Amino acid sequence: MHAAWLQISNGDATVVATFKTPTGYHDAGSTRAKSGCWSMLKGGLTVNKSGPAHLYFQSENPSVDIWVDSVSLQPFTPEEWKSHQYQSIEKVRRSKVKIQAVDGEGKPQGNRTLLIAQKFARFPFGCAINKNILTNQAYKNWFISRFRYTTFENEMKWYSNEASQYREDYSTSDALLQFAKSNGVSVRGHNVFWDDPKYQPYWVRNLGPQQLAAAATTRIHSLMRRYSGQVIAWDVLNENLHFNFFESKLGWTASSKFYATARALDRTADLFLNDFNTIESPGDQASSPDSYLSKIRQIRAGGYNGPLSIGLEGHFRDVNIPYMRSAIDKVASSGLPIWITEVDVQAGWNQAALLDQVLREAHAHPSVHGIVLWSAWSPQGCYRMCLTDNYFNNLPTGNVVDAIIRQFFNVEVTATTDVNGFYETSLSHGDYEVSFADQYQSEKDMKLTQMAQHFVVEASEDTLHVKVLA
Repeated sequence: MHAAWLQISNGDATVVATFKTPTGYHDAGSTRAKSGCWSMLKGGLTVNKSGPAHLYFQSENPSVDIWVDSVSLQPFTPEEWKSHQYQSIEKVRRSKVKIQAVDGEGKPQGNRTLLIAQKFARFPFGCAINKNILTNQAYKNWFISRFRYTTFENEMKWYSNEASQYREDYSTSDALLQFAKSNGVSVRGHNVFWDDPKYQPYWVRNLGPQQLAAAATTRIHSLMRRYSGQVIAWDVLNENLHFNFFESKLGWTASSKFYATARALDRTADLFLNDFNTIESPGDQASSPDSYLSKIRQIRAGGYNGPLSIGLEGHFRDVNIPYMRSAIDKVASSGLPIWITEVDVQAGWNQAALLDQVLREAHAHPSVHGIVLWSAWSPQGCYRMCLTDNYFNNLPTGNVVDAIIRQFFNVEVTATTDVNGFYETSLSHGDYEVSFADQYQSEKDMKLTQMAQHFVVEASEDTLHVKVLA
C-alpha cells in the first residue's frame, strides 16, 4: 500500500502513481490533483518478483508541475494481509454468541454436543442467472442449493424487452422472476438503461432527441412499473462513466432525471450506478474512484438528491488486491452503499486462486454491502468465468465459491458445552437454528428443544445470549 499528498502548479489534472519494477511499469493508483490545495493519492501493488523499484508520479498534462509530500510505503506479507481481513470480518460481519444448554428445570447441561446451523445469511451473496435455468433442472438444483440473490444476465435489458419499437416482450424476465420468487431468491433489476451505444435496441440508436426522450420515458415507466416492489435494486444507469449515449443526446442532466423518475416509480428498491474498472484497473481513468465520485456529484448537481448506491462490477483481468482495497476506500468516502455486482476473473492457471482473493477482500471490506458473481451458465460457455461444467460438476472456481459459502453464508458448527453448559463463539450475521447432536433426550425435552432452537445474530458489540433446552 502507498499514499502521498499531491498538488499541481495550475488548474487540475489526473496524476497517476506508477511503479517501475523488474517486470515492467505498473499503475498503482491515481487522484485528481488541483492547484492551491493538497489531494491524497492512495493505492497499492502486488509484487511478484523481488528487486529494485521506482515510484513515479505523472500526468498527461505536460504544462503542470507536480508537488509531492508525505509519501508513505507500507509493505504487507500475505499472512499480514489475511490477518487484517480476518480482523475486519470479525468486527463488521460477525458477533459474539454465548449459548447455554439447560434442562427443563433450568439446570446447566455440560458436555452436550450442539449443532449450530445458519439458515439465512444477512450479507447478500449471489450469482447471475439467465433463461437457460428455466428449462434445466440440474441448473436449477445447483443454483438453488447455493444462492439467495441473483441478477438476470440479459433478460431485463432494453434490447431484450423491446427489440422492435412498440412490441414489448417481458415473457422471459417474468418467468425468471417467478422462478426466483418461488425459491426465495431476491433479484437485482439489471438494467433500466445502458449508456453504451452498441447495446441500444437497433431502432433507438438513430432517434432524435425528442423521439429518444419519449422512448426512454416509455421504457423506464414500462419496466419499473411492471417490477416495482419485486426487485431489491435497480441498475438505473449502466456504464455511464465510460459511455454517454443518453447524455450526448438529451443533455447532461439526463442521468439525474432518470434517477428522479426511478425513485418516483419504486420507493423501496436501491438505485445504483454500475460500472467497470473502478476496482479492477488503476489505469482506466474513465472510471477511476475520482471519476466515480465526480459522476455522483454531477447527478446531484443535475437535481437528483435522493438515495443512490454504488455498483462496482468487478470484471478482473489482472487482480491487484491492494489497489482494490484503496479504490473501495476512496469510493466509500461518498458514504453511499457499495455492491460488487458482476464478479468474474479472466481465465488462467491461477483463476480460482485469484477469485478467492477477490471474494475475500470484498467480503472483508466494511463498506461492501453485497456481492454478485457474473457466472450465468450457458451450454456455449459463460461470459468470462464458469463455476461448473455442462453437467454442473464444480470447476475449481466453483469449489472456491462453495468454500466461501460454507465459511460465511451457510455456516455449520458442531460444538460441545463446558461443565456449566456454555459454548461461546462468534458467528456471521444471520438466522440460525441450534439443536443437539447427541441422542439422549426425552420426548418432552425434544418438544421443548424444538421451541427454543431459532435465534438471530445481528451486528452488535454486545454478546448475544441464547438458552437452549436440552
